Amino acid sequence: MTAYAIAHLRDAEPHPDVAQYMERIAGTFEPFGGRFLVHGTPPEVKEGAWAGHVVVIAFPGINEARGWWDSPAYREIAPLRSRHIQGDIILVGGVPQDYDPSATAQAIRNAPASR
Repeated sequence: MTAYAIAHLRDAEPHPDVAQYMERIAGTFEPFGGRFLVHGTPPEVKEGAWAGHVVVIAFPGINEARGWWDSPAYREIAPLRSRHIQGDIILVGGVPQDYDPSATAQAIRNAPASR
């Protein structure tokens, strides 16, 4: 099942290290089947506030996403970004193609009420 690396990046500081990171990042996730889905496009905020940018990289599964994150190639370049850009990064598994949110809704309805 597809998994995603999602980054909410803020306070990007122009720096040669950031340029080097951007030049090298694709080479770190391609061996794990990763590909950019969102990168460098400004979000259209519809509700709430969103300061910064979003990056989404898709992987064939969560094990590939973890493998990329933990890989020596990525760990080597990660400081080029983290020294100059504040942000939050998560890895998350997707849902199956036939996912039905009504099953989740039913589980919520069946859960004991919390106070």
